[in-house]
Amino acid sequence: MTVDDAEFRRKVRADVPHSARVWNAWLGGKDNYAVDRELADAVTAAYPQTAAVAQASRAFQARAVRHLAGLGVRQFLDVGTGLPVENSTHEVAQAVVPDARIVYVDNDPIVLIHAAALLAGAPEGRTAYVDADLAHVDAVVDEAAKTLDLTEPVAVLLLSTLGHLTPPDGIRVVQQYMARMPSGSFLVLCDTVKTPQTLAAQEAYDSGENPPYLVREPEEITGCAEGLELLEPGFVSIPFWRPDEEDPAPVDQWGLVARTP
Repeated sequence: MTVDDAEFRRKVRADVPHSARVWNAWLGGKDNYAVDRELADAVTAAYPQTAAVAQASRAFQARAVRHLAGLGVRQFLDVGTGLPVENSTHEVAQAVVPDARIVYVDNDPIVLIHAAALLAGAPEGRTAYVDADLAHVDAVVDEAAKTLDLTEPVAVLLLSTLGHLTPPDGIRVVQQYMARMPSGSFLVLCDTVKTPQTLAAQEAYDSGENPPYLVREPEEITGCAEGLELLEPGFVSIPFWRPDEEDPAPVDQWGLVARTP
């Protein structure tokens, strides 16, 4: 996959913080600029749990993908991919099911330039990248269908992504994705819940020259799974969703995994 150099330089600015790079900074990555680290530090100063939330989100993703792959799920649609990090969806899924198919979705030119790393999956499986706005559901799913078999179950992942959508668009968009999926598909969803502390983080984040990220009421997250069957342990602070460790510490990001009828 290639991207036009002039177009890339036009879209990517090192003097303005960008959400994917800020998130990368919280994860301890190196794909960020000083301006991103400055905003990441400002948000962390307002809300010290920020980095822990980002790390918990990635860990939840890995556990959920591993669990679903263990149940026999062989197709994953990862919407709002972000920059590649260790234990990306294809790495986790194909370690369990080598012939798994994974489609990543993002409209970030920085993610696009790194997409080659996301496409380096197991030879038995398939990986693809869709450059599209997550709110354009039909366009995303139609393109993903070139890689995924939509007559077989698909796990749709939307992790720390709802905040990019203005309420109540988040619920509508997620429900539209699930309506396009076949019976027996799964939704993997998590986002930051609204508290005085996370509202302070939201305000600090909005101080940057980037679109705001809106924390959610719990019912705005659970509403996305209306009509679906929640897998145990239900809607919980994400470190408590089938934890790998004893006595995990809670964070202000909650999530769920649910199955379509």
